[in-house]
Amino acid sequence: MPTTPRVTHSPTPSPGNSRTRKARWAVPLSAGASLALVGGVLLWSPAGEADAAPSGRDTRAAFTAVAAGDIAEQCTSDDSGCAHPKTAALVEKLNPSFVLTMGDNQYDDARLQDFEDYYETSWGAFKDKTRPVPGNHETYDPDGALEGYKSYFGDIAYPKGESYYSYDQDNWHFIALDSNSFDDRAQIDWLKADLAANSKKCVAAYWHHPLFSSGEHGNDPVSRPVWKLLYANKAELVMNGHDHHYERFAPQNPDGKADANGIVELLGGMGGANPYKIEEVQPNSQKRITKTFGVVKLNFTDTGFSWNLVDTNGATKDSSPSYKCR
Repeated sequence: MPTTPRVTHSPTPSPGNSRTRKARWAVPLSAGASLALVGGVLLWSPAGEADAAPSGRDTRAAFTAVAAGDIAEQCTSDDSGCAHPKTAALVEKLNPSFVLTMGDNQYDDARLQDFEDYYETSWGAFKDKTRPVPGNHETYDPDGALEGYKSYFGDIAYPKGESYYSYDQDNWHFIALDSNSFDDRAQIDWLKADLAANSKKCVAAYWHHPLFSSGEHGNDPVSRPVWKLLYANKAELVMNGHDHHYERFAPQNPDGKADANGIVELLGGMGGANPYKIEEVQPNSQKRITKTFGVVKLNFTDTGFSWNLVDTNGATKDSSPSYKCR
């Protein structure tokens, strides 16, 4: 049975994180790479680099999660062109431990009735194991910003009474943030305290608006202060939506400079909304895919992570390098 991640209670600040900064190990998937199925997870070993792969439990997923943003257009499975029922069917097939949604869960104004009429008919099947964050469309609700979102998800999205929260799973600490209110000092202060209290080796954070994107919305500097906090606290992974395409970046610092000790950004806005074009390729962008609906299957170990982009036909469209936590 999939495990349910434990929601972290309000953190008590503690002396900083004691982890030392080390360059992470990463191996890209390239031509000539060998593949193997270990513990139900597809692994790879680049040609001529077989000895570089870690051994033992480092190569087995301790747990898996599925991530996507920009999901439920106002359509249902009765419409053959409706994508979110197809991505939901993919989630069901992958059967992850839990589901991360990265905002714009429901279009266009994210009213409660819209959530019930559309999102609920597809991704609602995983509501109990979904860990959502809101996007800009959740702020458009005529009844008030995030009202429909809050009414639909309830304590799942507001476990501590706020639209941001954190939780632990095995050796990982996950931080779910509301990028609509990054100018809210209370959220930033909470994040500082949460990071200071964290005792897990590996840290991932996710929210809607990406700091770096090659898509139509482009780079959004609203999250640079958050990136700086995460970078200073040796976080490994940031996941976003907003632009309706898939993109992965090499490790970089908050200023967009390549950095072997930097944060890996994953952009996964292909959960069901109409795809966007790639406009201006950003530095450190390693892979970009648009006009594809699907989800990201994340493989987490006690010491690292990797992922696969899987489309609605079940095909793997991209595989990330394998990264070690710092």
